[in-house]
Amino acid sequence: MANNEITFGEDEFIVSKTDLTGKITYGNELFIQISGYDEKDILNQPHKILRHPDMPAVIFKLLWKRIREGKEIFAYVKNKTKNDDYYWVFAHVTPSFDENRKISNYHSVRRKPTQKALDFIKPLYASLLQKERSGGINAAEDALQQLLKDKGMSYDEFILSL
Repeated sequence: MANNEITFGEDEFIVSKTDLTGKITYGNELFIQISGYDEKDILNQPHKILRHPDMPAVIFKLLWKRIREGKEIFAYVKNKTKNDDYYWVFAHVTPSFDENRKISNYHSVRRKPTQKALDFIKPLYASLLQKERSGGINAAEDALQQLLKDKGMSYDEFILSL
């Protein structure tokens, strides 16, 4: 089983789009390449096929809540490839709207995260995951809210400060 980190350039962007249920409807060339899937095999699949088991569910709960409300979100995400390698991204996820201002799909642009941010995010996510495993998603959510309270920052301020 592979478990190597895949990286990409600081000037490269991974782009994908999903429908309202999270099924992939578009991926740019870099997205397809890094995922390890053929385009025909990844399109119409749920985006969560890329979800790495090291990712705390609370992050995705927050992400889905925000985008379903029509708001953007930034998040650090560890994804897995088809052969179980992994890659870290700094994701900017936004809803897209139709002419009636109803959400029509979701769009994500991901860039390479800084090492400084990952040095903070990796132990934070490990801690949140441990809280989820012992006390459920609500325990992780409480821990994340306590961190933000201790820092005196909103989630957005915190993420963008890393």
